[in-house]
Amino acid sequence: MHIDVNGTRLWYDVDGPALVPDGSQMRQRPTVVLVHGGPGVYDHSYFKPDFARLAAHAQVVYLDLRGHGRSAWGDAAGWSFETCADDVRVFCDTAGIDRPIVFGHSMGGPVVLLYGARHPGHAAGLIVQSGFARWDMPRMVEDFRRVAGDDVAEIAGRSYAGEDLPDEEEARVFAAFGPHLPDEEREAHTPKNLALNTYGMELMRRLDIVDQLSSVGSPTLVSVGELDPVTPVAAAEEIAGALPESIAQLEIIDGAGHFTWMDAPHRFWPMIIEFINGTAGPELANT
Repeated sequence: MHIDVNGTRLWYDVDGPALVPDGSQMRQRPTVVLVHGGPGVYDHSYFKPDFARLAAHAQVVYLDLRGHGRSAWGDAAGWSFETCADDVRVFCDTAGIDRPIVFGHSMGGPVVLLYGARHPGHAAGLIVQSGFARWDMPRMVEDFRRVAGDDVAEIAGRSYAGEDLPDEEEARVFAAFGPHLPDEEREAHTPKNLALNTYGMELMRRLDIVDQLSSVGSPTLVSVGELDPVTPVAAAEEIAGALPESIAQLEIIDGAGHFTWMDAPHRFWPMIIEFINGTAGPELANT
């Protein structure tokens, strides 16, 4: 489905109803909006089918950011993290989603944090999974060294600096992301906006929104896999430390990497469901 938002056209999909029968009345359930990683080469599809299980507890909305997937692409030079953050607000308002719980993975993490900081209180809650608020190349390279050794760390440093590497070297870096990775065949069919990938990576290398996190006004779950080298534990700790103390919850998941729900489902899903039910309030929670 497409919707016109903030001067562009965004694609989204939905699992589960927003309203369910409850006796003689209809009861509203919470809505979780999923924001994917990137830039340019990912879309909502790697959340499927795993996140459909949340539909037993909430309506689940899969959103392709501008410039990604099936949303309008436009000029890459007009893309920014801030614009995507504002898109989330306008998308929810236009689609009639009140008090969403907004989940951001990887690059979706800073998008969701900026949404929370620029529109405080709009969300019922935020979830930052395997995210970052500041791009720190030395920190990332050292975590690749920790989980995959010196050779992969050296390749990762060149890759994330923008060097064009052979496919086999890129594959070694991606293999270090964690024990489980998204389906390769499905990823091969994901629309690739390579112009935005190049431009977005330049923006990402300059990204530092740590000082804006004190403006976030919604309860925020910050979760990270202990084996994640690309958005390491220190990045999650930095986010949690910069958020208002009263709203921050930090969870470090042992044995998990960047795609934490694949590596540690026994820990990940109960944590997410508990947060949804806790932030939605008793009138919306569906346990």
